[in-house]
Amino acid sequence: MTLTADAGAADAASREHPRESVYRPSAPLDLRATVGMLRRGPGDPTMVHDGPVIWRAVRTPSGPATVALRAQGGEIRASAWGRGADHALDAVPRLCGADDDPSGFDPSHHPFIAEVARRSPGIRLSRTDVVFDALACAILEQKVTGLEAFRAWRLIVTKYGERAPGPTPRPMFAAPTAEQWRRIPSWEWHRAGVQPPQSKTIVRVAERAESISRALRAAQDGADRDRILTSLPGVGVWTSAETRLRALGDPDAVSVGDYHLAHEVGYALTGHRTDDDGMLELLAPWSGHRQRVIRLIFASGVSEPRRGPRLSPEDHRSR
Repeated sequence: MTLTADAGAADAASREHPRESVYRPSAPLDLRATVGMLRRGPGDPTMVHDGPVIWRAVRTPSGPATVALRAQGGEIRASAWGRGADHALDAVPRLCGADDDPSGFDPSHHPFIAEVARRSPGIRLSRTDVVFDALACAILEQKVTGLEAFRAWRLIVTKYGERAPGPTPRPMFAAPTAEQWRRIPSWEWHRAGVQPPQSKTIVRVAERAESISRALRAAQDGADRDRILTSLPGVGVWTSAETRLRALGDPDAVSVGDYHLAHEVGYALTGHRTDDDGMLELLAPWSGHRQRVIRLIFASGVSEPRRGPRLSPEDHRSR
């Protein structure tokens, strides 16, 4: 990308002198539990936890930006660098759950959920409003281990994304544009360990990224958004839910078909693992807020004991 002299000077200045803002949430906010769940593994090039500070590299309509978030005295202090700094700061409240509406959520349907909700009042549902990034991430995670998906995300974003501005604690990168994803050559997908069905789905989605985002923004509710996403070839209910919960903060998204989720929900609520149908039955009393219950279960630290060997990643790159 070529910058004019004035744009280059403005960009350099924005790297040295951050824009700053303060968000004052109207309810308790646990920053790490709310925003931290967006990180794609410890090596995520778009997100770093550095002590009390959460760093995020984002691509905005004005260009790349880096935003650093710190909770202090009931406030969220945000600093942003780069041409997209203003846009990144405008997104901070939504990122911190400002649009999350817990009204109608009754944790008392189960004593365990009631206790976790009492102990964790600061968990909110974050939303990035970046549909394509969330959708691409979810597609990368289809039918593979988290380790494999995180590695693919790291390699692709580092190579095809844009270096994040500002004094980041380590080199960070804003994710590629949809057009850049679309132009990744087949051998680079292979090197990243992404199988052809997933890479082809991402390319198809990238070709329609703007129209998909517009349709989701115009949708009336989560069910309508789910219908839009699952109408895309290669996108099923699991991928739709993973996209909606991160990009749109959908409080009712349930990732049916997940390798572990049904087991964890069953164990937390009954002491025994269950399948997807059993999970949906257990979550039914919280219809409209099922993702909120899932987040509380994860926050509780209660987890089904592992009884077998870990699933080993399968390396297809030498084939």
